[in-house]
Amino acid sequence: MEYNYAKRISHLKASEIREILKVTENPEIISFAGGLPAPELFPLDEIKEVSRIVLEEEGTEALQYTTTEGYLPLRKWIAARMNNRLGTKFEPDNILLTHGSQQALDLSGKVFLDEGDVVLCESPTYLAAISAFKAYGCEFKEVPTDEDGMIPAELDRILDSTPNVKLIYVIPDFQNPTGRTWTLPRREYLVKAAMKHQVMIIEDNPYGELRFEDEPLPSLQAFDHEGCVLSLGTFSKIFCPGYRIGWVAGDQKVVEKYVLVKQGTDLQCNTLAQREIAKYLELYNIDEHIEKIRKVYKRRRNLTIKLMEDHFPEGVTFTRPKGGLFAWIELPTDINARDVLIKSLEQNVAFVPGGSFFPNGGRENTFRINFSNMPDDKIEEGLQSLAGVLREFV
Repeated sequence: MEYNYAKRISHLKASEIREILKVTENPEIISFAGGLPAPELFPLDEIKEVSRIVLEEEGTEALQYTTTEGYLPLRKWIAARMNNRLGTKFEPDNILLTHGSQQALDLSGKVFLDEGDVVLCESPTYLAAISAFKAYGCEFKEVPTDEDGMIPAELDRILDSTPNVKLIYVIPDFQNPTGRTWTLPRREYLVKAAMKHQVMIIEDNPYGELRFEDEPLPSLQAFDHEGCVLSLGTFSKIFCPGYRIGWVAGDQKVVEKYVLVKQGTDLQCNTLAQREIAKYLELYNIDEHIEKIRKVYKRRRNLTIKLMEDHFPEGVTFTRPKGGLFAWIELPTDINARDVLIKSLEQNVAFVPGGSFFPNGGRENTFRINFSNMPDDKIEEGLQSLAGVLREFV
Protein backbone atom coordinates (compact mmCIF):
# COMPACT_ATOMS: atom_id res chain seq x y z
CA MET A 1 0.00 0.00 0.00
CA GLU A 2 1.20 3.53 -0.74
CA TYR A 3 0.62 5.64 2.37
CA ASN A 4 -0.75 9.14 1.98
CA TYR A 5 0.98 10.92 4.87
CA ALA A 6 0.39 14.50 6.00
CA LYS A 7 2.75 17.02 4.45
CA ARG A 8 4.35 17.74 7.82
CA ILE A 9 5.85 14.24 7.93
CA SER A 10 8.19 15.16 5.08
CA HIS A 11 9.81 17.78 7.36
CA LEU A 12 10.69 15.27 10.06
CA LYS A 13 13.70 13.06 10.55
CA ALA A 14 14.91 10.91 13.41
CA SER A 15 16.61 12.71 16.29
CA GLU A 16 20.36 12.41 15.88
CA ILE A 17 20.80 12.17 19.64
CA ARG A 18 18.29 9.31 19.88
CA GLU A 19 20.01 7.45 17.06
CA ILE A 20 23.39 7.85 18.74
CA LEU A 21 21.92 6.74 22.08
CA LYS A 22 20.96 3.43 20.44
CA VAL A 23 24.67 2.86 19.86
CA THR A 24 25.48 3.81 23.43
CA GLU A 25 23.28 1.05 24.81
CA ASN A 26 26.41 -1.05 24.40
CA PRO A 27 27.80 -1.16 27.98
CA GLU A 28 31.35 -0.76 26.65
CA ILE A 29 30.57 2.69 25.23
CA ILE A 30 31.60 5.75 27.23
CA SER A 31 28.84 8.14 26.30
CA PHE A 32 29.11 11.92 26.33
CA ALA A 33 26.14 12.02 23.94
CA GLY A 34 22.79 12.32 25.71
CA GLY A 35 21.79 14.96 28.24
CA LEU A 36 21.18 12.32 30.86
CA PRO A 37 21.14 13.04 34.61
CA ALA A 38 23.30 10.87 36.85
CA PRO A 39 21.07 7.90 37.81
CA GLU A 40 22.87 7.27 41.08
CA LEU A 41 21.49 10.60 42.31
CA PHE A 42 17.83 9.63 41.94
CA PRO A 43 16.27 9.56 45.46
CA LEU A 44 15.03 5.98 45.22
CA ASP A 45 14.31 5.36 48.91
CA GLU A 46 12.36 8.58 49.26
CA ILE A 47 10.38 7.86 46.10
CA LYS A 48 9.50 4.38 47.38
CA GLU A 49 8.13 5.96 50.56
CA VAL A 50 6.29 8.68 48.66
CA SER A 51 4.70 6.10 46.35
CA ARG A 52 3.52 4.07 49.33
CA ILE A 53 2.00 7.10 51.07
CA VAL A 54 0.24 8.38 47.95
CA LEU A 55 -1.31 5.01 47.16
CA GLU A 56 -2.35 4.38 50.77
CA GLU A 57 -3.74 7.86 51.46
CA GLU A 58 -4.81 9.12 48.03
CA GLY A 59 -5.01 5.94 45.98
CA THR A 60 -8.40 6.40 44.33
CA GLU A 61 -7.67 10.02 43.42
CA ALA A 62 -4.11 9.27 42.30
CA LEU A 63 -5.32 6.59 39.88
CA GLN A 64 -8.20 8.67 38.48
CA TYR A 65 -8.36 11.27 35.72
CA THR A 66 -7.52 14.82 36.75
CA THR A 67 -7.77 18.28 35.19
CA THR A 68 -5.80 19.19 32.09
CA GLU A 69 -4.13 22.08 33.92
CA GLY A 70 -2.61 19.66 36.43
CA TYR A 71 -2.60 18.92 40.16
CA LEU A 72 -3.25 22.21 41.97
CA PRO A 73 -0.77 21.80 44.88
CA LEU A 74 2.01 21.10 42.39
CA ARG A 75 1.12 24.15 40.30
CA LYS A 76 1.10 26.26 43.47
CA TRP A 77 4.59 25.03 44.35
CA ILE A 78 5.95 25.80 40.87
CA ALA A 79 4.45 29.30 40.85
CA ALA A 80 5.85 30.10 44.31
CA ARG A 81 9.32 28.79 43.44
CA MET A 82 9.50 30.76 40.20
CA ASN A 83 8.37 33.90 42.04
CA ASN A 84 10.99 33.45 44.76
CA ARG A 85 13.92 32.52 42.52
CA LEU A 86 13.29 34.22 39.20
CA GLY A 87 11.39 37.42 39.92
CA THR A 88 8.09 36.35 38.39
CA LYS A 89 4.58 37.07 39.70
CA PHE A 90 2.69 33.88 38.96
CA GLU A 91 -0.43 32.29 40.39
CA PRO A 92 -1.34 28.62 39.86
CA ASP A 93 -3.55 29.58 36.92
CA ASN A 94 -0.43 30.80 35.12
CA ILE A 95 0.94 27.24 35.14
CA LEU A 96 0.09 24.25 32.91
CA LEU A 97 1.72 20.90 33.66
CA THR A 98 3.08 19.09 30.61
CA HIS A 99 4.78 15.81 29.75
CA GLY A 100 8.24 17.30 30.10
CA SER A 101 9.24 20.61 28.58
CA GLN A 102 9.43 18.79 25.24
CA GLN A 103 5.63 18.59 25.13
CA ALA A 104 5.51 22.30 25.94
CA LEU A 105 7.63 22.93 22.84
CA ASP A 106 5.26 20.89 20.70
CA LEU A 107 2.22 22.68 22.15
CA SER A 108 3.94 25.99 21.40
CA GLY A 109 4.10 25.01 17.76
CA LYS A 110 0.42 24.08 17.76
CA VAL A 111 -0.61 27.33 19.42
CA PHE A 112 1.54 29.78 17.43
CA LEU A 113 2.94 28.41 14.19
CA ASP A 114 1.39 28.26 10.74
CA GLU A 115 3.23 27.00 7.70
CA GLY A 116 5.71 29.62 6.51
CA ASP A 117 5.99 31.39 9.86
CA VAL A 118 9.47 32.21 11.14
CA VAL A 119 11.12 31.19 14.41
CA LEU A 120 14.19 33.10 15.57
CA CYS A 121 16.69 31.11 17.61
CA GLU A 122 20.21 31.20 18.94
CA SER A 123 22.96 29.85 16.73
CA PRO A 124 23.35 26.99 17.63
CA THR A 125 20.18 25.90 19.45
CA TYR A 126 18.53 22.85 21.02
CA LEU A 127 17.96 20.28 18.28
CA ALA A 128 14.78 18.79 19.81
CA ALA A 129 13.20 22.26 19.70
CA ILE A 130 14.11 22.40 16.01
CA SER A 131 12.30 19.08 15.51
CA ALA A 132 9.25 20.16 17.50
CA PHE A 133 8.75 23.44 15.62
CA LYS A 134 9.70 22.09 12.20
CA ALA A 135 6.69 19.75 12.30
CA TYR A 136 4.46 22.82 11.84
CA GLY A 137 6.15 23.95 8.63
CA CYS A 138 8.04 26.92 10.02
CA GLU A 139 11.32 28.42 8.86
CA PHE A 140 14.23 29.26 11.14
CA LYS A 141 16.37 32.37 11.29
CA GLU A 142 19.52 31.92 13.34
CA VAL A 143 20.48 35.06 15.24
CA PRO A 144 24.28 35.40 15.55
CA THR A 145 25.12 34.57 19.15
CA ASP A 146 28.20 35.13 21.30
CA GLU A 147 29.17 34.27 24.89
CA ASP A 148 26.59 36.73 26.27
CA GLY A 149 23.56 35.72 24.20
CA MET A 150 21.97 36.97 20.98
CA ILE A 151 23.88 39.95 19.59
CA PRO A 152 21.48 42.95 19.88
CA ALA A 153 22.36 44.62 16.57
CA GLU A 154 21.86 41.32 14.72
CA LEU A 155 18.58 40.68 16.50
CA ASP A 156 17.31 44.14 15.51
CA ARG A 157 18.44 43.67 11.91
CA ILE A 158 16.61 40.35 11.56
CA LEU A 159 13.44 41.56 13.29
CA ASP A 160 13.34 44.68 11.11
CA SER A 161 13.87 42.77 7.85
CA THR A 162 11.97 39.50 8.37
CA PRO A 163 8.20 39.18 7.92
CA ASN A 164 6.08 36.56 9.72
CA VAL A 165 8.29 36.20 12.81
CA LYS A 166 6.04 34.39 15.29
CA LEU A 167 8.40 33.10 17.99
CA ILE A 168 11.81 33.75 19.47
CA TYR A 169 13.14 30.57 21.11
CA VAL A 170 16.01 30.90 23.61
CA ILE A 171 17.73 29.03 26.46
CA PRO A 172 19.27 31.83 28.56
CA ASP A 173 20.76 29.62 31.31
CA PHE A 174 23.52 27.08 30.50
CA GLN A 175 22.30 26.72 26.97
CA ASN A 176 21.97 23.41 25.21
CA PRO A 177 24.29 22.76 23.38
CA THR A 178 26.93 25.38 24.27
CA GLY A 179 26.56 25.76 28.04
CA ARG A 180 26.57 29.57 27.67
CA THR A 181 24.55 31.92 29.88
CA TRP A 182 23.00 35.21 28.80
CA THR A 183 23.98 38.38 30.62
CA LEU A 184 21.40 40.54 32.35
CA PRO A 185 21.53 43.35 29.72
CA ARG A 186 21.02 40.87 26.88
CA ARG A 187 17.97 39.40 28.63
CA GLU A 188 16.39 42.79 29.11
CA TYR A 189 17.20 43.86 25.54
CA LEU A 190 15.57 40.74 24.06
CA VAL A 191 12.31 41.31 25.93
CA LYS A 192 12.18 44.97 24.92
CA ALA A 193 12.77 44.01 21.27
CA ALA A 194 10.05 41.34 21.43
CA MET A 195 7.55 43.77 22.95
CA LYS A 196 8.40 46.37 20.29
CA HIS A 197 7.79 43.88 17.47
CA GLN A 198 4.91 42.04 19.19
CA VAL A 199 6.65 38.65 19.02
CA MET A 200 6.31 35.87 21.61
CA ILE A 201 9.41 34.55 23.39
CA ILE A 202 9.71 30.91 24.44
CA GLU A 203 12.19 30.84 27.33
CA ASP A 204 13.34 27.26 27.88
CA ASN A 205 14.90 26.77 31.32
CA PRO A 206 15.59 23.12 32.13
CA TYR A 207 19.06 23.78 33.61
CA GLY A 208 18.68 27.02 35.56
CA GLU A 209 18.83 25.38 39.00
CA LEU A 210 22.07 23.58 38.13
CA ARG A 211 24.28 26.62 38.68
CA PHE A 212 27.79 25.99 40.00
CA GLU A 213 28.98 29.60 40.31
CA ASP A 214 27.61 33.13 40.82
CA GLU A 215 24.06 34.15 41.69
CA PRO A 216 20.93 33.15 39.72
CA LEU A 217 19.80 35.63 37.08
CA PRO A 218 16.14 36.66 36.67
CA SER A 219 13.84 35.04 34.19
CA LEU A 220 13.00 36.94 31.01
CA GLN A 221 9.55 37.10 32.61
CA ALA A 222 10.91 39.69 35.06
CA PHE A 223 11.24 42.22 32.20
CA ASP A 224 7.95 41.35 30.50
CA HIS A 225 5.15 43.92 30.90
CA GLU A 226 2.94 42.74 28.05
CA GLY A 227 2.69 38.96 28.42
CA CYS A 228 5.11 38.19 25.58
CA VAL A 229 7.25 35.63 27.45
CA LEU A 230 6.37 31.99 28.07
CA SER A 231 8.73 30.07 30.37
CA LEU A 232 9.23 26.32 30.18
CA GLY A 233 10.50 24.26 33.10
CA THR A 234 10.89 20.63 34.08
CA PHE A 235 11.53 18.26 36.98
CA SER A 236 13.67 16.07 34.70
CA LYS A 237 17.03 17.66 35.58
CA ILE A 238 16.43 18.45 39.27
CA PHE A 239 14.47 15.31 40.23
CA CYS A 240 13.79 12.35 37.91
CA PRO A 241 13.30 12.45 34.12
CA GLY A 242 11.23 9.26 34.09
CA TYR A 243 8.27 11.06 35.65
CA ARG A 244 8.08 13.22 32.48
CA ILE A 245 6.57 16.22 34.28
CA GLY A 246 7.34 19.76 33.14
CA TRP A 247 5.40 22.98 32.82
CA VAL A 248 4.68 26.08 30.78
CA ALA A 249 4.21 29.37 32.63
CA GLY A 250 2.93 32.67 31.30
CA ASP A 251 0.02 35.01 30.83
CA GLN A 252 -3.19 33.21 31.82
CA LYS A 253 -4.92 33.99 28.50
CA VAL A 254 -2.09 32.32 26.60
CA VAL A 255 -1.88 29.36 28.99
CA GLU A 256 -5.59 28.75 28.38
CA LYS A 257 -4.80 28.23 24.68
CA TYR A 258 -2.16 25.67 25.65
CA VAL A 259 -4.78 23.91 27.78
CA LEU A 260 -7.07 23.65 24.77
CA VAL A 261 -4.45 22.06 22.52
CA LYS A 262 -3.23 19.75 25.30
CA GLN A 263 -6.81 18.47 25.69
CA GLY A 264 -6.65 17.37 22.06
CA THR A 265 -3.27 15.71 22.60
CA ASP A 266 -3.42 13.69 25.81
CA LEU A 267 -6.13 15.24 28.06
CA GLN A 268 -3.74 15.41 31.05
CA CYS A 269 -0.41 14.37 32.52
CA ASN A 270 0.01 11.25 34.65
CA THR A 271 -2.03 11.81 37.83
CA LEU A 272 0.06 9.46 39.96
CA ALA A 273 3.33 11.09 38.90
CA GLN A 274 2.01 14.57 39.71
CA ARG A 275 0.86 13.54 43.18
CA GLU A 276 4.07 11.66 43.96
CA ILE A 277 6.20 14.67 43.04
CA ALA A 278 3.97 16.95 45.10
CA LYS A 279 4.20 14.59 48.08
CA TYR A 280 7.99 14.44 47.77
CA LEU A 281 8.13 18.24 47.78
CA GLU A 282 5.92 18.27 50.88
CA LEU A 283 7.93 15.70 52.87
CA TYR A 284 11.53 16.25 51.73
CA ASN A 285 13.86 19.15 51.06
CA ILE A 286 14.27 19.51 47.30
CA ASP A 287 16.99 22.14 47.78
CA GLU A 288 19.17 19.65 49.66
CA HIS A 289 18.66 17.17 46.83
CA ILE A 290 19.52 19.77 44.17
CA GLU A 291 22.65 20.72 46.12
CA LYS A 292 23.81 17.08 45.96
CA ILE A 293 23.30 17.15 42.20
CA ARG A 294 25.19 20.43 41.87
CA LYS A 295 28.20 19.16 43.80
CA VAL A 296 28.55 16.05 41.65
CA TYR A 297 28.02 17.90 38.37
CA LYS A 298 30.41 20.70 39.36
CA ARG A 299 33.12 18.16 40.13
CA ARG A 300 32.54 16.44 36.80
CA ARG A 301 32.51 19.80 35.00
CA ASN A 302 35.81 20.71 36.59
CA LEU A 303 37.31 17.35 35.65
CA THR A 304 36.05 17.67 32.09
CA ILE A 305 37.52 21.15 31.63
CA LYS A 306 40.89 20.14 33.11
CA LEU A 307 41.13 17.05 30.91
CA MET A 308 40.32 19.06 27.78
CA GLU A 309 42.84 21.74 28.76
CA ASP A 310 45.53 19.13 29.40
CA HIS A 311 44.94 16.73 26.51
CA PHE A 312 43.03 18.31 23.62
CA PRO A 313 45.36 19.45 20.82
CA GLU A 314 46.09 23.07 20.02
CA GLY A 315 43.48 24.54 17.69
CA VAL A 316 40.54 22.93 19.51
CA THR A 317 38.49 25.37 21.60
CA PHE A 318 35.68 24.74 24.08
CA THR A 319 33.26 26.51 26.39
CA ARG A 320 33.62 26.58 30.17
CA PRO A 321 30.02 26.48 31.41
CA LYS A 322 29.11 27.78 34.86
CA GLY A 323 26.32 25.24 35.22
CA GLY A 324 24.12 22.80 33.37
CA LEU A 325 25.13 19.58 31.62
CA PHE A 326 27.10 20.44 28.48
CA ALA A 327 30.30 21.78 26.97
CA TRP A 328 30.69 22.79 23.32
CA ILE A 329 33.78 22.03 21.29
CA GLU A 330 34.93 23.75 18.09
CA LEU A 331 37.48 22.16 15.76
CA PRO A 332 39.43 23.82 12.96
CA THR A 333 37.01 24.58 10.13
CA ASP A 334 38.38 21.92 7.79
CA ILE A 335 37.54 19.07 10.19
CA ASN A 336 34.11 17.39 10.20
CA ALA A 337 33.03 16.23 13.66
CA ARG A 338 31.03 13.39 12.09
CA ASP A 339 34.30 11.94 10.80
CA VAL A 340 35.76 12.33 14.27
CA LEU A 341 32.74 10.51 15.73
CA ILE A 342 33.27 7.49 13.48
CA LYS A 343 36.84 7.15 14.72
CA SER A 344 35.80 7.90 18.28
CA LEU A 345 33.20 5.14 18.29
CA GLU A 346 35.98 2.73 17.32
CA GLN A 347 37.47 3.70 20.69
CA ASN A 348 34.04 3.20 22.35
CA VAL A 349 33.52 6.93 22.96
CA ALA A 350 30.37 8.77 21.80
CA PHE A 351 29.38 12.43 21.49
CA VAL A 352 26.90 14.44 19.39
CA PRO A 353 28.16 16.19 16.23
CA GLY A 354 27.25 19.87 16.23
CA GLY A 355 25.78 20.29 12.76
CA SER A 356 22.32 19.18 13.88
CA PHE A 357 22.12 22.09 16.31
CA PHE A 358 22.09 24.57 13.43
CA PRO A 359 18.59 24.48 11.87
CA ASN A 360 19.86 25.79 8.54
CA GLY A 361 22.93 23.56 8.44
CA GLY A 362 26.64 24.26 8.53
CA ARG A 363 29.27 24.38 11.27
CA GLU A 364 30.08 20.67 11.00
CA ASN A 365 33.37 21.36 12.81
CA THR A 366 31.58 21.42 16.19
CA PHE A 367 30.29 18.89 18.71
CA ARG A 368 28.65 18.69 22.13
CA ILE A 369 29.67 16.63 25.13
CA ASN A 370 27.72 15.89 28.30
CA PHE A 371 29.56 15.70 31.63
CA SER A 372 26.70 14.83 34.02
CA ASN A 373 26.07 11.16 33.32
CA MET A 374 29.39 9.32 33.29
CA PRO A 375 31.30 8.64 36.56
CA ASP A 376 34.64 10.36 37.06
CA ASP A 377 36.82 7.41 35.97
CA LYS A 378 34.85 7.04 32.74
CA ILE A 379 35.09 10.78 32.04
CA GLU A 380 38.88 10.56 32.38
CA GLU A 381 39.21 7.44 30.26
CA GLY A 382 36.78 8.69 27.61
CA LEU A 383 38.22 12.19 27.20
CA GLN A 384 41.78 10.90 27.01
CA SER A 385 40.69 8.50 24.26
CA LEU A 386 38.82 11.31 22.48
CA ALA A 387 41.90 13.52 22.74
CA GLY A 388 43.93 10.81 21.02
CA VAL A 389 41.40 10.69 18.18
CA LEU A 390 41.43 14.49 17.85
CA ARG A 391 45.22 14.50 17.55
CA GLU A 392 44.86 12.29 14.46
CA PHE A 393 42.74 14.99 12.81
CA VAL A 394 44.29 18.25 14.02
